[in-house]
Amino acid sequence: MDRVSRGKESCEELLKDLRAEIGDCTRCVLCKGRTNIVFGVGNPKAQLMFVGEGPGADEDLKGEPFVGRAGQLLTKMIEAMGLKRSDVYIGNIVKCRPPNNRNPEPDEIAACMPFLKKQIEVINPEVLVCLGKFAAQTLLQTETPISKLRGEFQNYGDIKLMPTYHPAFLLRNPNMKKAVWEDLKMVMKVLGLRVGENHKS
Repeated sequence: MDRVSRGKESCEELLKDLRAEIGDCTRCVLCKGRTNIVFGVGNPKAQLMFVGEGPGADEDLKGEPFVGRAGQLLTKMIEAMGLKRSDVYIGNIVKCRPPNNRNPEPDEIAACMPFLKKQIEVINPEVLVCLGKFAAQTLLQTETPISKLRGEFQNYGDIKLMPTYHPAFLLRNPNMKKAVWEDLKMVMKVLGLRVGENHKS
């Protein structure tokens, strides 16, 4: 799909159709414990898309990705780039909360990944940022640690993909925020965003 040829409305409609296709999903066991399906949120024509692992308790209750403490930090990261949350698109590898925030199982990923791939195809961002080990390893189909993946662009088809640490990891390890900011500055350069030094941590 060509970014230029499609209007925001058509992308929005395609995402609505995709959400309707998911329906009240029972494709894997995660449906049994969820409150809400967390589809994704943001600009249907976003140049920048963030992908996390899966919903937590706050996200499950609200039906929106990254709304808890980690989500608040992600919002600050987006704002430090000179953008608003409404400028980007935010999704997850799986759309239902795994019990006790465990990692999704292979069959759960297999059930959900086709929908994330379609979301990425519709939005067609210039850059994907994978938040955390699980998202990066899943999309890149690798077992390489996030510490070795981050800091340089990878390829997801024709889309540049930047793996970086998850905001929840940064809440536990605030000393790693500088490394993430370096990753985000590389993303900003690709997107033509002005890189200043007056960002908020």
